[in-house]
Amino acid sequence: MNIQKIVLLKLRFVMAFIFLWAFFDKLLGLGFATTSEKAWIHGGSPTTGFLSMGVQGPFAEVFHSLAGVAVVDWLFMLGLLFIGATLLFNRYVLWGAVAGIVMMVLMWLALLFPANNPIIDDHIVYALVLTLLAIKDKTGELSIGGRF
Repeated sequence: MNIQKIVLLKLRFVMAFIFLWAFFDKLLGLGFATTSEKAWIHGGSPTTGFLSMGVQGPFAEVFHSLAGVAVVDWLFMLGLLFIGATLLFNRYVLWGAVAGIVMMVLMWLALLFPANNPIIDDHIVYALVLTLLAIKDKTGELSIGGRF
């Protein structure tokens, strides 16, 4: 196995862990981003905190209106689980990556304009990593090198 394959494998596992961790923390309230009493299994809404208090920028009102909506909660949680599972098990990676890119862009839009950089934040970086994984999955190869 060459270094490129090892790095892509690690990227896939790291991204899987990011999405699966968010899913399980919001589902069970592991005490990191979500306390036990606010866990989804205890009747909490996985989207209320972020969408009601965390959003900013020109689309804030749109995102505020989605806070706590049951369909949005289900789509968000199923999205986290689906994205994480596709990356972990290396099945349907293209679909999982596309769903992840959409989720990351929406979260970036909810936080416009980021405090530390007016354009780029971790959501854009994650979307680019998912794009890389999707390209690799679609073509079966990824050739990074040569002249830029």
